[in-house]
Amino acid sequence: MTEPQRVRVTGPPRRRPAVRRVDVGEDTRLGEVYLGSLMRAQLSIAVRTLAVLFLGVGSLPLLFWLAPGLVHTAPFGVPLPWLLLGVLVYPFLFLLGRWYLRGAERNEASYADLLSTDSSGSDDETP
Repeated sequence: MTEPQRVRVTGPPRRRPAVRRVDVGEDTRLGEVYLGSLMRAQLSIAVRTLAVLFLGVGSLPLLFWLAPGLVHTAPFGVPLPWLLLGVLVYPFLFLLGRWYLRGAERNEASYADLLSTDSSGSDDETP
């Protein structure tokens, strides 16, 4: 007597289908959309960083031109322009660079999440 064959019964997929790296790597429309989205996000964070840099450091000459009395101010015996441009600008640039880097890494992590594959999602995917 032959044994009955086992049949595996499954329900509908519980997760949304994963995007395969092959879909993006093959110059498909989906790949263009995802890559364009990443590039726009990276451009956005770069433009915002440059705007903050321009407003923070680039406006100092305008400040000194509009308020000439600040040029002759000397807190701690150091002229204010020297103090701002020679000392205080470096922590500002460091924090601005850190802010940019965190934003860019966050954008790339979001992009990588879109590309992450789920090995249980499809039989034809390669890990």
